[in-house]
Amino acid sequence: MPEPTKKEENEVPAPAPPPEQWSIGESPVTEEQDKQNANSQLSTLFIEKPQSGEVKVGETITFIAKVKAEDLLRKPTIKWFKGKWMDLASKAGKHLQLKETFERHSRVYTFEMQIIQAKENYAGNYRCEVTYKDKFDSCSFDLEVHGKSAFFPSFICFSFVNDSGEGQDDAGELDFSGLLKRREVKQQEEQPEVDVWELLKNAKPSEYEKIAFQYGITDLRGMLRRLKRMRRVEKKSRAFARILDPAYQVDKGGRVRFVVELADPKLEVKWYKNGQEIRPTTKYIFEHKGCERIMFINNCTLADDAEYYVTAGDEKCSTELFVREPPVLVTKQLEDTHTYCGERVELECEVSEDDAHVKWFKDGEEIYLGPKSRYRVKVDGKKHILIIEGATKADIAEYSVMTTGGQSSAKLHVGLKPLKVLTPLTDQTVNLGQEICLKCEISENITGKWTKNGLPVQESDRLKIIHKGRIHKLVIANSLVEDEGDYVFSPEAYPITLPAKVHVVDPPRINLDGLDADNTVIVVAGSKLRLEIPISGEPPPKAIWSRADKAIMEGSGRIRAESYPDSSTLVIDIAEREDSGVYNIHLKNEAGEANASIKIKVVDIPDPPVAPSVKEVGDDWCIMNWDPPLYDGGSPILGYFIERKKKQSSRWMRLNFDLCKETTFEPKKMIEGVAYEVRIFAVNAVGMSKPSMPSRPFVPLAVTSAPTLLAVDCVTDNSVTMKWRPPDQIGAAGLDGYVLEYCYEGSDNWLTANKELIDKTKFTITDLPTDAKIYVRVKAINAAGASEPKYYSQPILVRQIIEPPKIRIPRHLKQTYIRRVGEAINLVIPFQGKPKPELVWKKDGVEIDKNQINIRNSETDTIIFIRKAERSHSGKYELHVKVEKLIETATIDIQVVDRPGPPQLVKIEDVWGENVALTWLPPRDDGNATITGYTIQKADKKSMEWFTVIEHYHRTSATITELVIGNEYYFRVFAENMCGLSEDATMTKESAMIAKDGKVYKNPVYDDFDFTEAPMFTQPLVNTYAVAGYNATLNCSVRGNPKPKITWMKNKVTIVDDPRYRMFSNQGVCTLEIRKPSPYDGGTYSCRAVNDLGAVEMDCKLEVKVIYQGVNTPGQPVFLEGQQQ
Repeated sequence: MPEPTKKEENEVPAPAPPPEQWSIGESPVTEEQDKQNANSQLSTLFIEKPQSGEVKVGETITFIAKVKAEDLLRKPTIKWFKGKWMDLASKAGKHLQLKETFERHSRVYTFEMQIIQAKENYAGNYRCEVTYKDKFDSCSFDLEVHGKSAFFPSFICFSFVNDSGEGQDDAGELDFSGLLKRREVKQQEEQPEVDVWELLKNAKPSEYEKIAFQYGITDLRGMLRRLKRMRRVEKKSRAFARILDPAYQVDKGGRVRFVVELADPKLEVKWYKNGQEIRPTTKYIFEHKGCERIMFINNCTLADDAEYYVTAGDEKCSTELFVREPPVLVTKQLEDTHTYCGERVELECEVSEDDAHVKWFKDGEEIYLGPKSRYRVKVDGKKHILIIEGATKADIAEYSVMTTGGQSSAKLHVGLKPLKVLTPLTDQTVNLGQEICLKCEISENITGKWTKNGLPVQESDRLKIIHKGRIHKLVIANSLVEDEGDYVFSPEAYPITLPAKVHVVDPPRINLDGLDADNTVIVVAGSKLRLEIPISGEPPPKAIWSRADKAIMEGSGRIRAESYPDSSTLVIDIAEREDSGVYNIHLKNEAGEANASIKIKVVDIPDPPVAPSVKEVGDDWCIMNWDPPLYDGGSPILGYFIERKKKQSSRWMRLNFDLCKETTFEPKKMIEGVAYEVRIFAVNAVGMSKPSMPSRPFVPLAVTSAPTLLAVDCVTDNSVTMKWRPPDQIGAAGLDGYVLEYCYEGSDNWLTANKELIDKTKFTITDLPTDAKIYVRVKAINAAGASEPKYYSQPILVRQIIEPPKIRIPRHLKQTYIRRVGEAINLVIPFQGKPKPELVWKKDGVEIDKNQINIRNSETDTIIFIRKAERSHSGKYELHVKVEKLIETATIDIQVVDRPGPPQLVKIEDVWGENVALTWLPPRDDGNATITGYTIQKADKKSMEWFTVIEHYHRTSATITELVIGNEYYFRVFAENMCGLSEDATMTKESAMIAKDGKVYKNPVYDDFDFTEAPMFTQPLVNTYAVAGYNATLNCSVRGNPKPKITWMKNKVTIVDDPRYRMFSNQGVCTLEIRKPSPYDGGTYSCRAVNDLGAVEMDCKLEVKVIYQGVNTPGQPVFLEGQQQ
């Protein structure tokens, strides 16, 4: 096997030319085979690969690739190439668009490459590569672009293209080749093989274009880049003693050998093809000879045409392999052929290779072999046959076949066969509007021409020319008068004509297309009608109008007829209602007769409707209805307008601006209590009628809203007492009363409990069976009717409920109730209990005499009333509430107080200097209240005018000082309690003389009085009830010297710095205030007083109750003072 020819280093081969543009020694390369040979274990990512396609110049084509994304975590990377290395991503522009979409449901990525307005130089081999991590897949496909201009690939004219693409019209161009110049086809002479790169390397730059043109190099830019790299000085490699040659060339089917020499034989060497590592196979064989590393590639194919490189350590060297395909020769030439029109023609030749790619030409222009082409090519091994079905004169030409290594040509002659007329044309007479069909049949399948009156016939939507085999037809749909004439068919290329005459007959016709479906004409009363009916016919027909078998004559009457060549007109001046009816028109001519009936309808405004009636009224609305007018004016009623006015007013107001389609309406926004009238206008297509008569006056009145707060007041064994509140809205009609209704559970029959209207908001339903369950509702009644009922939410059981007695003592009565003599006592004590409890009042254990004390009892409380209290009314009052065997008892302390009596026996104990010592005894009558102090007065014996010396004095002995020496004084003392001073005072029997100067007064000697005292409560704590949310206080009074320290405790736990509590101490009165207590503040509270002489402690209980709408929790309802149940 000869050694392959080496190519220069850094050679950049031109992109693979398209199938239509061949250059000597080059052919398309299948990149898909390349990838499969490089790595047989690559995973397939494509589920749909782009397919090869064909397109005409200026048209658009789209290539689609789809990738399944089920096992992919992110979007794969896709690249589109033209040839081997041209990345089309940088060429996107007006001629190339790249798109990608993702369908979430099927998880499929769709990638599209769209070529817009294709040019001839866009043809060629394309490749699509998709990668995802370590997965790789690729597919190659071809694009053929068919143009109208002929070209021959042996001569290529180059042009330089601007690569920037920015702002230029050529952005998005897909090839670097220029336009092709048509030249005459010449047989190339065989020339010895020449190394083009050696020629370019040694040539001047000015000769580069000439050499490239001569040897078919189209990529001038790539050629210049390769020459530049060839002149570059290589750096010395540390890993390689000898690197690969820049390029290798081998014939298809041959064997190539790559050799590198390592500087260090221990280095590991790896071989790669297009970036994919090469593994040893029968195709790829590796050898080691010392420091040499050799790789053989057997049976080279076009898929092996690629870039190869070898790595050793961190360095690599690369090369390119070019696989040449041997030229295809024509071994059997085409032969000249003679045939007739319509016959099948086969032009046959043979080539040197099986299934070789050849091109067919007609008169130097390439033959298009698409699916719609008349030409077909059959390939059988080395045989190539061009088939022409149904040859014609247009197929006469010189046909040639071209391969990469030769060509052959032959001439085709097509003649005419003798023509026979099998079926001639026939004359036809048709009615206007019918179809005209002229048909003939000849012996040969050839085309022909149709003429009418010597002029060519043009096809249209109505006129069709049909040629099917040997049959020729001329079809005219909906024939017109203009279609009449002489028709001739002339077969193409034959001096024969087939004539026929067509005669069109037109009977009378009446055109009513301008009327509606039932031929009705509507005219407004009082206007003029001019009804023009188009007519046709040849000769022109005579028109006669009639109504009810009475002819309408032409003339000057109000109803008359007028005749014209193409129409007939009916005229009615000042139309009246009586003119409505059916009018007939009759046409007649020589071809026939025609009749038609037209209905004329005279319409007018409708009659006024009948006066409306008001059926129902509300607070500001009413519902009215009416009947349609007796005569609608000959046109359907479209609707109604409604007007309203106050009875005392003359001004009508329109209520609707849009027509009311119904015969009922609901006016709104009226004033309650004011009388109104309404009237109606009917409207049809002509206009609005006169107004109807006004309705009877009516006054808007509204029923009240439903009563509120319906509740059960009392239940016995045979009665139920209900109570409710008046309605929230009553209105101008007022409120006449209530109706209480009930029905038994399981029944829908509501019974009226009251025979007459109820004025009050409480009523008792009697005569009910025990243990029955009833539903109750109440309605408010006024002049407008009954309101919506108010239902009790649940059924009521008719049975007396035994409720244990419970006394609710008001808070202020839980302590001693104090009143002065003469004041009134009026105590209201609420209680509970069912059935009605028995009440017993006792005072100090004895039943109260009702002649002295008034007692009034009700179902929910008892009142004890004393108009003028006396001290004898003081005492403990007990209330006993009894329900059957259950008894509840409560005790109230009443204290009636009065002013005290005077003190007893006021004496002057001693007089010294300016001082007098007095003593006295407490009064016998303290007024039923504690003595709070004394008031001491003095009076000079001479004037006996009294002056107060001391007020609010607590002791029964006092010393009066700062008396005037030489005067004689009397003294008197008043007792004081909570009601005030006593009416009388006790005066000293003797007077006290204040001695003058010179009298020696000897102060008496007194023992010091011991004022120390252990703590003692003078007023104890009492058990207290409190209401949640209202402040509560606990009070007591304590005495002691030295002043005791006061400590408050709750449940034996000292209260310290708690913001809910406030503690006061004033003049021995100790107070604990509990701010807004809750049930959790209830318990045992203690007050402890401590000083040096001892300690004392007092307890009381506090109960806190919560009230919800008159019911406390826990327990039964509690009502505060002044609160209604």
